[in-house]
Amino acid sequence: MPMLEFLDPDSVVPSLRARAKKQVLQDLAAQAVRRLPTLDVRDVYETLLQRERLGSTGIGDGVAIPHGKLPGLDRLFGLVARLDRPVDFESLDGRPVDFAFLLLAPEGAGADHLKALAQVARILREPGILDRIRAARDAHALYALLTHTSTSQAA
Repeated sequence: MPMLEFLDPDSVVPSLRARAKKQVLQDLAAQAVRRLPTLDVRDVYETLLQRERLGSTGIGDGVAIPHGKLPGLDRLFGLVARLDRPVDFESLDGRPVDFAFLLLAPEGAGADHLKALAQVARILREPGILDRIRAARDAHALYALLTHTSTSQAA
């Protein structure tokens, strides 16, 4: 079973061409709506933007995990994007972001949303995983890295 059951192979963007934080969020919202056509791109973008106003989802080491809850969504949804150029994301460590993991959850997801965020963060803390993500040749390789990584830490 994949480590991230809410991530599918079609939800991997190996090269996102955004030049600013807001553009990254807009592009992630647009990519998500292509896979979740019942959602409105403006609603997704506004949800992500509102979350960013609470504090940056740039967690450090060049990684951001923008996330939010949306009405009309019936399952957890993940989308990953490797940026073709690092973008200032006001990250905790000040480093620009070159990898983003978008996580969307149903409005009433409660603890499932937090568990999914923790699961993503655990995988991205695996020793060497970020180097392998940055070196991955294509979407298939990125997907394989994120869904077949074994975590040695307890949940």
